[in-house]
Amino acid sequence: MSYNDAQTRLNLSAGLASVAVAAVLVGMKLWALWATGALSIAASLADSAMDLLISGAGLGAIIYAARPADDDHAFGHTSVEDLASLGQALFVSVSAIAIAVAAGGRLLSQTPQALAAEGAGILVMALSATLTLGLVAWQARVARKTGNKVVAADMLHYVGDLLPTIGAILALWLSSRFGWSKVDSIVALIAAAIMLRGAGQIGVSAWHALMDRAAPQEIIDGIAEIAQIWPGVMGFHDLKTRTAGAKIFVQLHIELDGAQSLDAAHEIAASLKRAIIEAYPQAEVIIHKDVWRG
Repeated sequence: MSYNDAQTRLNLSAGLASVAVAAVLVGMKLWALWATGALSIAASLADSAMDLLISGAGLGAIIYAARPADDDHAFGHTSVEDLASLGQALFVSVSAIAIAVAAGGRLLSQTPQALAAEGAGILVMALSATLTLGLVAWQARVARKTGNKVVAADMLHYVGDLLPTIGAILALWLSSRFGWSKVDSIVALIAAAIMLRGAGQIGVSAWHALMDRAAPQEIIDGIAEIAQIWPGVMGFHDLKTRTAGAKIFVQLHIELDGAQSLDAAHEIAASLKRAIIEAYPQAEVIIHKDVWRG
């Protein structure tokens, strides 16, 4: 199996797991909201509903991004990952603002909102937290191996789910034990703030990628270090990179001895390209050969 095939299978497994878990969580939290009337559960439900929409779109993006390059998309289709991530950020931002407005209104209300069936709500949210932890663990593993931005963004959503879920458990327990129903609204406001922060991080990253921002500096430095010490390379210049989804596109001019044969020059460039891809498997590398002028 090739590196790209293995990457695609891992990304697809993470996408399918995300959709399945999100669907289960939405069903569980809908029942818990109906039973308790807790706004903190509504916040967690809204986040899970967004996750279900986003996970579905993300799975579609993963499938589309895996398509090979064609005449209309010579550099492949991985930029769809950045578009999907930007859409995720917008969805989460709108959801977070709606939750914050509702929580603020309830918090300022003179009439406390009574909660009900706290025990059942706590059980549902505890099961939700367990499912979410399992999914996040798998997504983290896939994201580390493949560098897929859609999987990483999806993982961030579910990490963001954990605090409102735990907060909802706390709010229900405090309401049941002490009658502190206001804690529910405070937890919802904190959850909305976390969602907005995560959405901002995802959106900025996706925007930079769509604007052809260079790869992280440590990757650029790593490529330069490989080229600098490569046998037969007298020097290099015009090292340029850009990102698209999980892909890194690299262009590099190397300076070679003009007295050697074309075959020898080609082998130096080809071996350098293989070395860069071995160090950074997500890279697409183009090397231009120039004559060293001393």
